[in-house]
Amino acid sequence: MKKRVVLSGYFGFKNFGDEAILSVLVQKLKQLDKRITVISSDPQYTTGKFKHIRSVYTFKIPDIIGAISKSDFLISGGGSLLQDTTSLKSLIYYLFVIFTALVMKKKVVIFAQGIGPISNPIGIFLTKNILKHCSYISVRDSKSHELLKSWGIDSDLLCDPIFSTEIPPVEKNNTVAVQLRSCKLLTEDFIDRLAQKIAREFADKQIQIYSFQDTLDLEVCKRFEKALNMLNPDIKTKIFSNMTDEQIVQSIAGCEYLIAMRFHAIIIGLLAQVKTLGINYDIKIEKITSEFNLPLLSMQKAFKNQFSRLKQQDLNEIKSKIELKTFDWSGFEKVLNSDV
Repeated sequence: MKKRVVLSGYFGFKNFGDEAILSVLVQKLKQLDKRITVISSDPQYTTGKFKHIRSVYTFKIPDIIGAISKSDFLISGGGSLLQDTTSLKSLIYYLFVIFTALVMKKKVVIFAQGIGPISNPIGIFLTKNILKHCSYISVRDSKSHELLKSWGIDSDLLCDPIFSTEIPPVEKNNTVAVQLRSCKLLTEDFIDRLAQKIAREFADKQIQIYSFQDTLDLEVCKRFEKALNMLNPDIKTKIFSNMTDEQIVQSIAGCEYLIAMRFHAIIIGLLAQVKTLGINYDIKIEKITSEFNLPLLSMQKAFKNQFSRLKQQDLNEIKSKIELKTFDWSGFEKVLNSDV
């Protein structure tokens, strides 16, 4: 009889990175011949996207408990679920789902997560003591690995699963991709300064502006486009929204430059050999830009030489680092194929 797996993550919100991770997970679990139920904020969207899976609503607790009770495994991840930067409530929610599975004696897998930052003492206590009882933990960065090690918890340090994305062969065109997301640090002053710099540096190129999660980001993208057009009415701009994962990957792969806030946008840029610059809104952006020696913009500080570094970027150096990023499924497969 097929084993049943419940997936818990930031699914159904139509955010590119998390939906791409879900696609990777579903594909792998189907290869392993598992029955899949996804906890999603939009079950109809999720079941429409994937064939032969079930889905329950993120905030319908009785349905989540019912799905877990009938399952053999819970997989939590990937992404940055276990942190309280978004909110303590978010952290408690994902810990509650894990705790529910543990109480029901289900095997729990933490999948390629970034753990932290967690500043609330209660959040730290709960996270540490709940994770100690999980069957297998993999993390996507060394700081998460070291944090768990300091708590006495073993984990496998892996790359982000999105590094396994296949990039279609696309010719580079005369375009600059700008990917923005809403956040508290994204002020009108920063939007204006970024627009001024891009209008000056890339006046001869088309500026493609990407909203990866329309409910949060589309308004920001429209404000940025307006700022660009006010500075230079002749500059060519286009907003990309409501796109599938495949459309996003194909479109960004054709760009010459990428200026991005989101972690997974940066990964796609790296994979597609697009010269990439990060915008720092979160520790994970600092980590990946540091790892690949990418220029990084601060939203509070004046721009320095970041755009010069962007234009002079060594794509061969990046390519050699990317080739080392092979996702290791062995620990995951061992647990999922074990007798429950």
